[in-house]
Amino acid sequence: MEGVVRWCDWEGNGLEHCEYRQDDNGLALEGVVAGTREGKYGGHYFVRTDSRFCTREVRVEYVAGARLHLEADGEGYWRDLLGDRSIPSLDGCLDVDISITPATNALPIKRLRLKEHESRDIAAAYVPLPSQIEGAFLPRRAEQRYTCLTLDQRYRYDGLFRAFSAELEVDEFGLVLDYPDTFRRVLASR
Repeated sequence: MEGVVRWCDWEGNGLEHCEYRQDDNGLALEGVVAGTREGKYGGHYFVRTDSRFCTREVRVEYVAGARLHLEADGEGYWRDLLGDRSIPSLDGCLDVDISITPATNALPIKRLRLKEHESRDIAAAYVPLPSQIEGAFLPRRAEQRYTCLTLDQRYRYDGLFRAFSAELEVDEFGLVLDYPDTFRRVLASR
């Protein structure tokens, strides 16, 4: 399965182009973003999971700015490939949450396979917006909760680490349609 989705920000500015590919080995997401949230920026991301949808590789690069390249073992241990060091603060994180895209919400949705009205708390490796980077460009641990509201269609996302909640409608592949007050889907093709 493969396809393309595009989102703009809630006000209709900025644009993201994301290509996804899923096979028996896992899921890959790759996208480019011309963003407008908390300033203007450009960025590229790549995420690869294993067959259980646990994150295994993450690359993020902001135009004329910071970049990161991480690998994870699928069991919650992360390594910074640019700094050649482990990242113990991310121990136990199986998902990545890249703030410039709604695409990474699909990772825990697919991995958790929640039943209707079931909730699960997770810890994700949160990659901040360019304006939020302080010091070394590494993700930080972010406590989150996903709740399945209606099977395979609506989820509640709670960013416990920042007291934020949103109801997300997703397509049949677990990709967000609209992320209220943040992103709107403008295209999907397979």
